[in-house]
Amino acid sequence: MLVFNIILGGIEMANTPKEVIDESQFKDDLYQAVNGNWLKDATIPDDHASTGGFMDLNDNIDKTLMSDFDKLPDADLKDTNEPFQEFAKLYALAQNFDKRDKDGAEPIKPFLDKIESISNFDDLNSQLKDWTLSGLPLPFGYWVDADMKNTKINALYAGTPGLFLPDRTYYENNNPAYDQLMPVFSKMVTSLLVLADYSSSEADEIMESAKKFDSSIAPHVKSAEESADYTKSYNPRKFAEFAKTSSNIDFKGYADSLFGNAPEQIIVTEPKYYEALDSFVNEDSFSDMKNWMLVKFVTSASSYLSEEFRQTGSTYSRALSGKKVATPQKKSAFYLASGVFGQTVGDYYAKKYFGPKAKADVEQMVRNMIKVYQQRLENNTWLGKDTRDKAILKLSKLELHVGYPDKIDPIEYKYKVTPQGDGGTLFANVSEFRRITKEARFAELGKPVDRSRWEMSANTVNAYYDPSKNIIVFPAAILQAPFYSLDQSSSENYGGIGAVIAHEISHAFDNNGSQFDELGNLNDWWTDEDRKHFNQLADNMIAEFDGLAFAGAKVNGKLTVSENIADAGGLSCANEAAKNESEYDLKAFFINWARIWRMKATTEYMQLLLNIDVHAPNELRANVQVKNLDDFYSTFNVTEGDGMFLPEDKRVKIW
Repeated sequence: MLVFNIILGGIEMANTPKEVIDESQFKDDLYQAVNGNWLKDATIPDDHASTGGFMDLNDNIDKTLMSDFDKLPDADLKDTNEPFQEFAKLYALAQNFDKRDKDGAEPIKPFLDKIESISNFDDLNSQLKDWTLSGLPLPFGYWVDADMKNTKINALYAGTPGLFLPDRTYYENNNPAYDQLMPVFSKMVTSLLVLADYSSSEADEIMESAKKFDSSIAPHVKSAEESADYTKSYNPRKFAEFAKTSSNIDFKGYADSLFGNAPEQIIVTEPKYYEALDSFVNEDSFSDMKNWMLVKFVTSASSYLSEEFRQTGSTYSRALSGKKVATPQKKSAFYLASGVFGQTVGDYYAKKYFGPKAKADVEQMVRNMIKVYQQRLENNTWLGKDTRDKAILKLSKLELHVGYPDKIDPIEYKYKVTPQGDGGTLFANVSEFRRITKEARFAELGKPVDRSRWEMSANTVNAYYDPSKNIIVFPAAILQAPFYSLDQSSSENYGGIGAVIAHEISHAFDNNGSQFDELGNLNDWWTDEDRKHFNQLADNMIAEFDGLAFAGAKVNGKLTVSENIADAGGLSCANEAAKNESEYDLKAFFINWARIWRMKATTEYMQLLLNIDVHAPNELRANVQVKNLDDFYSTFNVTEGDGMFLPEDKRVKIW
């Protein structure tokens, strides 16, 4: 599923008081002027990699929900919906660490045995359906999603696996990060394998073998920068031809077992990977591949097992992000259970804490923003009439979802928890739910796409644009201060949620989203001349960010261009919308824009994001984009020689 969001998935957001602002810095550093005093005193919690706007708001929601759910063991749940009752049972299982400690590695032993027992490709091919439904790792795989060129119907895709380290670039050019991180990962894995009753020597051999296979995959997968160009993931192939890419994997039999019959077409996200598949998935590498799968499995399962497994299994991610300690037990249990019943928990949160007045107010802001966008498109001077008319048509067909979906995803009604008294374990239950989900999603092949399904729960502090549906979604959780509040001025709200709203609208017209039409189909509706001009403007945005120094490294302008275009369009249009209000205060507008991006993070985390995140660092999102707006200069009297000054011919203006 292709969704373009306002923040990196998993990063959280914040409700913070307005600290003392240093107005003397407005001309030189807006971000420091607004957030400098906060940054001096802010402390990153030991179990966090960052703190600030996004993170704090998410933490507050977690605390609220966990406080509510503390009462579940004594509550009468007969009047609640079925998924919520099952969530309560799973949450209780997740919190029973005495039982999890007592079970140790036993819940995963059948899966380890399954991996250990395969001795050749015939064994593996005969089990591929069950293997996939069980959630066992493979260096290839299928999934079902909307056909990017016919988004009314679900199609079959072939995907690629993740590597042990975050990105292909860690494996290239003698990257020192490889030598820093791979030993940490290896030590963690060998410790997990010992906990799973392998001897130390066996664990070492498995890890060395698995690393060998992982390194053989690395040259053939896309980097984060390459993956950021979403449209290049659409590579339809005749299935019969695709099936020939491997001499060892029975891709047709695999598809037949999952779908009854293999479809005529498959969409291959990374053709070069499959073209090279025989070079690393073969008889000579079989043992290494099997060990790679063991490593992948035991690392993914560790958080569902004993406390020792959970603590050990988080050491690599902590080293990667700079977190000092693992997530506390109670919070980890909440994350595991709410991760399974995401729509159910979101429904509970939104109905209890999200008001209809806020929903109506935000929806009006969206309409105002769309009106601004339409006027800008109508008055655009560099688009030809044909392209401009189609852009306006796309905008008119944009769908809006605010707060929470009309119904909980039906899949969550199918989850029935087997309690511990009946032999149920946390891992076994989650594995069964994973199977149910995969079966349901695979059953959608060739069927109409459910356009009402949300890709985020209502308690998620984020927002997104889905190009395949041409919809923008604003979960209830983001509709809080400093992003939005009925107690904030309209200018503050436009600098917060208004800019977020316009950011998501802008994704419909960024370098990726602009290639999808009003129906969400991948269909380049631009004239050649207009597309060429747009690409030149996009190149200007790449240049504006590329190479900017941050956290001891540099920003990759190509990796972040899509989000930077959306930020620029969002801020500019929100600025204009704020000025359309009867009372406006552009100083308050720009201050709240800088406030929502406040973040204090570990160096490790900031450097990780520079490598893999399609969003620019928060500080640069706050500072660089305002330099492109004329109103910023007049509002703060910024002139040549000031730190925030950018010559007019260097200011990037697209939407």
